[in-house]
Amino acid sequence: MTLIGRLTRPIATAESSRHMATLSSLLLKCSRKVYFNLLRGKAEDFRSLNMPKSRRRRRSPSRDSPYDDDAYGYCKSKRRKATRDYDYQKHSRSPDRRRRRHHHHYHHHRDRAHSDENSYSPDRTNYSSRHSYHDSDHSSHYHSHESSGHSRSYKRKKYRRSYRHHRPSYSSQSSRQDHPELIAGAPCIEDDEDGHLIYHPGDVLQARYEIIQTLGEGTFGKCVEVKDVASRRSRYSRQRSRGPNGQIAALKIIKNVEKYREAAKLEINVLEKLKEKDPEGKYLCVRMLDWFDYHGHMCIAFDMLGLSVFDFLKDNTYYPYPLDQVRNISYQLCYAVNFLHENQLTHTDLKPENILFVNSDFEVSYNAKKRRDMRRVKNTDIRLIDFGSATFDHEHHSTIVSTRHYRAPEVILELGWSQPCDVWSIGCIMFELYTGYTLFQTHDNKEHLAMMERILGSIPYRMAKRSRTNYFWHGRLDWDSTTSAGRYVRENCKPLYRYIMEPNNEDHVLLFDLIWKMLRYDPLARITLKEALKDPFFKKSCYLGGRARSHSLSR
Repeated sequence: MTLIGRLTRPIATAESSRHMATLSSLLLKCSRKVYFNLLRGKAEDFRSLNMPKSRRRRRSPSRDSPYDDDAYGYCKSKRRKATRDYDYQKHSRSPDRRRRRHHHHYHHHRDRAHSDENSYSPDRTNYSSRHSYHDSDHSSHYHSHESSGHSRSYKRKKYRRSYRHHRPSYSSQSSRQDHPELIAGAPCIEDDEDGHLIYHPGDVLQARYEIIQTLGEGTFGKCVEVKDVASRRSRYSRQRSRGPNGQIAALKIIKNVEKYREAAKLEINVLEKLKEKDPEGKYLCVRMLDWFDYHGHMCIAFDMLGLSVFDFLKDNTYYPYPLDQVRNISYQLCYAVNFLHENQLTHTDLKPENILFVNSDFEVSYNAKKRRDMRRVKNTDIRLIDFGSATFDHEHHSTIVSTRHYRAPEVILELGWSQPCDVWSIGCIMFELYTGYTLFQTHDNKEHLAMMERILGSIPYRMAKRSRTNYFWHGRLDWDSTTSAGRYVRENCKPLYRYIMEPNNEDHVLLFDLIWKMLRYDPLARITLKEALKDPFFKKSCYLGGRARSHSLSR
């Protein structure tokens, strides 16, 4: 046995050596394979970290990635695959589910409120970065294992949103079809609470009138300066153009209110008849260029004019016009209104605000008496505007017409009115041009009548008896001169001729003689404008000359 053991030991040793060699070779192969796999894994990790998510292995742009970054973006963890069980899980009543549901709806509505997920907008990048900040805040609250699936799903949507905005989108087309007002060039019409049209400089109305600036505002609406981009200069258009083409005009935009809209239609009717009988505008009434209905706003285009007589007076700190300019302005006013009266039309709203200079350029000179600079308009050519209250003889006459300070006594006493009420208004306007302030500064009917009696004498008894008002007692004005109102009238009003600045100057006296004739109480005794144009005061006017009489304008 000893011999056999000695003989077999070398054999066993050699066999074990072979086994060891085989084992060693196997171990070497395994180690190489493991090392290769480790290297391969690191290489794939490196490539995936430097590759856009949509191009990573086993992922298309329309499918979710199986990986997600941690809070710092360096490591990766396997994402739990979403299953249909989530429909059940999201309705779970557990606190974690409610938190996730709240988190989902919060961001879902936040995205929808700002803009569509697939549509492109210029501020998309800023919005994504802003939104990412809120995501990081919320993700700190939902970082648990149970809720990580949904929060990571939302993160992927966020990253896709920031990546997709570089690609073309087609959702904007559908939104424009659903909302035609979003189409480029389509106007978005809005009115304010008072019915005024909301507009901005640069807006174009009717594809023709480009708004430049606002000129003024009134109870009827607003007046804006526009450029007629579709027009070419005609022989009647004024040579005021700020560009190679396009006439500058004034556009009156009426409120989107029924009563003002109807009044505008009446004014358009009057203006059309005036234009028909006086196409060249030689009777000094403003010329209507065009009119249209813009989404309920009646719009009327006129020649662009200068400041009103009142605005120029106000800008000149109410320093009165020189007598020669008072004469020229007054003559033109009488001439224009006489044209209306000869055609059975009463303006009914004559006031300095409705008399505009054609060009209000001025020169400045120093007034030693006032110790300040004074403006003097270079050209006194005027135009009469605002025919919204103009009334033909055969039409209904409303009870009250005219602005308070220029209202005739027959209107206040409700005795009926016609063309002579315009003559009264012109007399008040001439006084204001001469003195710089209104003749009857009041807002009360009885006080107004008291001022008239203080300046012009007592109201005729026959007019008082015919009045439908209760302002009189036994034919005399029921007025207490001892009250504060009575003292105000007594201290601020005086007989008409005491307002003459130069009593020894014939021209000044002639002016007040004409004003006196225009302010006669009895409309039948009041001077007519045809007679006024021949008054001695106007003999020195540079506007004297024969003018052709117009034909009838009756509607």
